[in-house]
Amino acid sequence: MGKDLPIIPLGTSDSTTEQPENVLYSRVFCQKDNSPPLQLLIDFLTSRGQRPILPSTIEEGVLQEWAWVQVSLGYHRDRKPIQLFCVRDRGSYRDVYDQEKKLFQDFLTAHSDVEAQLALEYVTRCRFILTTRMAEHDMTDEGYDFNGWILEFYQEQCNGIVQIDKQGFYSPNGELIVDMSVAVED
Repeated sequence: MGKDLPIIPLGTSDSTTEQPENVLYSRVFCQKDNSPPLQLLIDFLTSRGQRPILPSTIEEGVLQEWAWVQVSLGYHRDRKPIQLFCVRDRGSYRDVYDQEKKLFQDFLTAHSDVEAQLALEYVTRCRFILTTRMAEHDMTDEGYDFNGWILEFYQEQCNGIVQIDKQGFYSPNGELIVDMSVAVED
């Protein structure tokens, strides 16, 4: 497990941070107090026919920990893994949490439709943000499906709403409710 935060919001690149490849971010703004232990996610993925590949350096007991920060999960040995980040309203990375939350609150506040207000309510009430980061050029349909199962787990288990960069916010039944397909500039 590493700690190479901060997360770059909305898929835009920060001029001070060089990205070696295009990355795609997706998030779940979760209202539950704590993230479930990683083992529950692994069990969920396995029950859906997925075979998550864990880092060989993962420490014993980490999968039972609820206060994890970052982990990489592979979906195929020949593809780059999906990186998962969990930032909370308390703890070491609260500044990253606050920055992400404010950015999305500002974006949603600018929209007056009912769907944007629903998404804003989820973002405002969230206690932690689960973020996935994928190497866009290296993803396959299998990888996008794997990421979708991760997002679904957190949406269902943690009373969350899904946001995918270059797409938008999704309702619990998978409908796009706030379109963010137009490039967002800081």
